[in-house]
Amino acid sequence: MFFISAQIMTLTPTETRVLGTLMEKARTVPDSYPLTLNTLLLCCNQKSSREPLMELTEADVATALDTLKPAGLVRETSGGRTTRYEHNFQRALGLPEQSAVLLGLLMLRGPQTAGELRLNTERWYRFADISSVEGFLDELATKDPPRVVKLARAAGAREARWAHLLCGEVTAPAWQVTSSESEVSAGELAALKAEQTRLAAELDSLRALVQRMAHELGINP
Repeated sequence: MFFISAQIMTLTPTETRVLGTLMEKARTVPDSYPLTLNTLLLCCNQKSSREPLMELTEADVATALDTLKPAGLVRETSGGRTTRYEHNFQRALGLPEQSAVLLGLLMLRGPQTAGELRLNTERWYRFADISSVEGFLDELATKDPPRVVKLARAAGAREARWAHLLCGEVTAPAWQVTSSESEVSAGELAALKAEQTRLAAELDSLRALVQRMAHELGINP
């Protein structure tokens, strides 16, 4: 089987959706994985956690699979009455789990900030903090060829978005923030709140530790 290493084929939006969906379901519903063609179609067209929304047909998905299989990105599994499919993305590209997770989310949900990615990857992989997300994104951006790109920060936005490059170069103006868009997106706000909650919990833990040590040493904290 041919595996992609330094170079990677340019994927179509349909191939990206099929591959990203297989990556998602392998992590979120392992008991139902690998997926049948019909289940894969339904998951590709689901209305949540998808950007953009698609209305693919069974023929669209089958055609994408026929391209992804010889490239070593998807495998067909035998056994049972129905053919099932699983991704081989991570092994084919030689990526660690964290990098594969970030790419998968970008493939399914489009450009996102590091904070949004940390929030949206909770069911796939739990990153310790936003800086760890940014570290893996920076690593992906410096690969040859690069797998992701940091888009120019749009007017009115606090953070820049990241986008994958598996479908080729990204046209940044398509993701510019309009004048009516809120300065902080809902995803960014949720990520900031989650980070605030985590930091508050760490502070409480440290405060309790200091008080206990002071008590043991007979010191008034």
